[in-house]
Amino acid sequence: MILKRRKFLSHLTGLALYSVAQAVHARVTPPQSLGPFYPLKIPLDSNADLTFVEGSDGVATGEVTNLFGRVVDSNGVVIPDAQIEIWQCDAFGAYHHPHAGGGIDPFFQGYGATVSDAQGRYRFRTIKPVTYPGRAPHIHMKITAGARELVTQIYVHGEPANDQDFLLGAIKNSEARNSLIIRFEQNPSGASDELDAVFNPVLPTSSACR
Repeated sequence: MILKRRKFLSHLTGLALYSVAQAVHARVTPPQSLGPFYPLKIPLDSNADLTFVEGSDGVATGEVTNLFGRVVDSNGVVIPDAQIEIWQCDAFGAYHHPHAGGGIDPFFQGYGATVSDAQGRYRFRTIKPVTYPGRAPHIHMKITAGARELVTQIYVHGEPANDQDFLLGAIKNSEARNSLIIRFEQNPSGASDELDAVFNPVLPTSSACR
């Protein structure tokens, strides 16, 4: 398991990550609603690859995306061993949650979790989020690091539905709002058809939580 996780994180090598020098006094990532579809019970298959369900013989529908980044605090200090969870609807707009019918795509995991490494890095393999009635495409993220906890949502740069999304629009500060909107684009190396999306969440300093 440890070797598998190290190999998974090694794919971050050479990819654009958060510059700690640029992170000094960075704005804390704005919180967002947990939403109604956080798992009632954490599924047995809840690793960092949401595109494959253990025991299945297929892969998830959708644009496969490598979502990665680095967890830091507002002083630019990296946060290792942070518990990071994501969950989102499948490519058909359905959450894998009993209150949403259990999802449509049987090959999409729907929820995943990982832990940041010694440099604060994390990585998920998932799909580019899609819209569903009333919401712009988004991925939910929850980060727990000791007494610190952040629940937020990640949005797609250039998505027209962002302008009508009530939760995103509730963030009145444009800089804070834009910090949740990231690009989903092909890696410039052209090594695969998968997309890359970089999100660097910023938590408050430990002292700010006391």
